[in-house]
Amino acid sequence: MLSQIVRPMVRTQIRLLANSQATYSTLVTTIAQWLGFLGVQAKVTQLQTHADRIQLSLTVGKPEACDDSDWAKILGNLDRSSTSVISESSAKLPPPQERKLQRLLAYVIQVGNPNGTVEWDSLEPQLQGLGFDESMLAGIRSALKVPQSLDHLTEDLDADVAAIALSKAVGIALLDRQVNAAEDRALSALLEVMKQA
Repeated sequence: MLSQIVRPMVRTQIRLLANSQATYSTLVTTIAQWLGFLGVQAKVTQLQTHADRIQLSLTVGKPEACDDSDWAKILGNLDRSSTSVISESSAKLPPPQERKLQRLLAYVIQVGNPNGTVEWDSLEPQLQGLGFDESMLAGIRSALKVPQSLDHLTEDLDADVAAIALSKAVGIALLDRQVNAAEDRALSALLEVMKQA
């Protein structure tokens, strides 16, 4: 799916970046280009290295897929909210939606392991690396004990939950660096729910 299209292009651009004599300006352009693929207008305003990482600051314009009223609401909400960074997992969903999210993510894990066995001890650190908190991990682990149905899980699914599930499901699907047909169907179903909103 997406990874099969994007990954080779990213590898090529990274190789070009590594061999560039103008690394700073090339990286600034590359980051803006990558975000541009998502319809996001972004400009890098600061870039520096720290240990083995690159730190950067961005100025982001209204994404192409965002209408003016939603963008105005986003800006207004940001102006009213605190400047502290809040992780996505700390934005609590109502319990029924959180359980549905846990079951959706368990489904993606199940179909990503067609042999039927999920080694929780090796999976848990990978999920922690994707930013899952203890409550979410416990819910996913519990949901893995029961077979899940994609049709049932996406029935009456809230578009906001689908959006959260999609971003996390992509990370889960790419843990083994490939997306199988069942994972692709799950990601496509979540995308469809978001489009219907």
